[in-house]
Amino acid sequence: LKETGVYGLFWDNPHKLHIDLGYADDQCWRMEAEDGPLDYYYLAGDSMAAVVSAYTRLTGRAPLPPLWTLGYHQSRWSYASAQEVRDIACCLREYDIPCDAIHLDIDYMENYKDFTINGERFPDFPAFVKEMRERGIRLIPIIDAGVKVEKGYSVYEEGVKNNYFCKGEDGEPFVVGVWPGDSVFPDFLNSKAREWFGSNYKTLLDCGIEGFWNDMNEPSVFYSKKNLAKTIEHISGKAGKNLSLQEFWSITGAVATLANNPEDYASFYHDADGKQIRHSEVHNLFGYNMVRSASEYFKEYDDKKRFLIYSRSSHIGMHRYGGIWTGDNASRWEHLLMNLKMLPSLNMCGFLYAGADIGGFGQDTTEDLMLRWLALGIFVPLLRNHCTFGARRQEFYLFENKKAIKNLLDLRYSLIPYLYSEYVKSALRGELLYTPLGFLYPNDERAKEIEDQLFVGGSIMIAPVYRQNEKGRLVYLPESMKMVKIKSVTDYREEVLPRGDHYIEIGFDETVFFIAPGKALPLANPVSHVEELDDKNFLWLKNSEGEVDYELYTDDGVTADIRFENIKTIKVK
Repeated sequence: LKETGVYGLFWDNPHKLHIDLGYADDQCWRMEAEDGPLDYYYLAGDSMAAVVSAYTRLTGRAPLPPLWTLGYHQSRWSYASAQEVRDIACCLREYDIPCDAIHLDIDYMENYKDFTINGERFPDFPAFVKEMRERGIRLIPIIDAGVKVEKGYSVYEEGVKNNYFCKGEDGEPFVVGVWPGDSVFPDFLNSKAREWFGSNYKTLLDCGIEGFWNDMNEPSVFYSKKNLAKTIEHISGKAGKNLSLQEFWSITGAVATLANNPEDYASFYHDADGKQIRHSEVHNLFGYNMVRSASEYFKEYDDKKRFLIYSRSSHIGMHRYGGIWTGDNASRWEHLLMNLKMLPSLNMCGFLYAGADIGGFGQDTTEDLMLRWLALGIFVPLLRNHCTFGARRQEFYLFENKKAIKNLLDLRYSLIPYLYSEYVKSALRGELLYTPLGFLYPNDERAKEIEDQLFVGGSIMIAPVYRQNEKGRLVYLPESMKMVKIKSVTDYREEVLPRGDHYIEIGFDETVFFIAPGKALPLANPVSHVEELDDKNFLWLKNSEGEVDYELYTDDGVTADIRFENIKTIKVK
């Protein structure tokens, strides 16, 4: 440790944190919590990668998602009927765009009620799920954290009867406003409530659903009944008056602070198996335990099968139960760069199955932004195209340059055997899937400063274009590497480049990656969905004059067990 100076600190505290990494004082890092335990762990190692591995030994290793989840996911808020989903699926196949999943946002539900299906919009839901599966497409419904307050709604009534909801200071379920209107939050810190909520996923699992996304689980609050009443009273008191600017601003300020108000988070409580805890003390554990609730039930439902679940909100340790996506981003170039930078950060926290909404969720994307984002997304486990209601539609077949999109998506499917193998090895060994250059080249000062290039797995380095109107980018190579400029498995160019800086032109219909010395990369033939992949016959790219070993992982893609013996060493000549 004296020689390397490499260590990590893990502070296990679910309270609101304040972190200052040299902003107020460039000689001082400060981490403060509003309350809670001072439980922290000192992790030492001979390298930064070793510290990360020690951390995942402590907190647990990530599970392996089903293989199909590495395919392309099409989503939008919202596909509001079975016929609309059929139309989307038909267009994807008509334009030869590979796809493995279509997501169902809140409009598939009956009045936004969890674990219900709108029978008018989605008649005979199990048959519809089966129909999509026969086309090679899984449906992934959303599950929100808020349960609608409604007499006759079984989930609500069961929760009230068994005291499974968070309560206010008056001992009654704490009512907030989210998508269904008046709603209550399941008490996920209560083991019985957690088990009960997880068992409700059976409704959709029995219909053939194999994957879910959990949303609004910070938990997000549009308003509380208490604060809404105060705000309405405040506004009503100003009616008919000649308002000063200060009085007008007090109205807009009162409305603006209704959502996610800290006062609301301090106004309801959890029953953590007999211990009453104010929500604001454990806010960061809510989404974590919502995913845990589902994941633990999946094992009870079928312990031999893998299911997909990922979440918007999380906490350290949730990677043992599911993945994460980076939430409501926007169609901005800086958010593309943020996506790239967040990948190794999430990995260092244990999350391997991760991703962002490519093209951006909010605002109107542009074709050039979408293409550049896709060129990064093809290297990311969760490849999901998702955008908001009212924004420009961004299904891929609606863009002009369909050939460029097709090239990149086909390349993604060609990369899946590599991404799958590297993912499994990272999960089993506690290693990073996305590695900053400084981890691998600790004595290279330039490499330690670079944040816009990453190793993906052990063989390749990526350097995406993330600026508008750029025809390429500057790439730094910490050692000699083989550049692969590729459009498809039949259209690519290789060139060995020396250590140093290189300007690389990158077209919209291609991507560039760099193979490290002595490494190899398998590429499969592109297919329309993952179940068609050939996991035995590959195009092998390598950076060596001689034979290279590559550890390839293959299995049936769905069985729960991950086995070391499924990693086979391939001699690449």
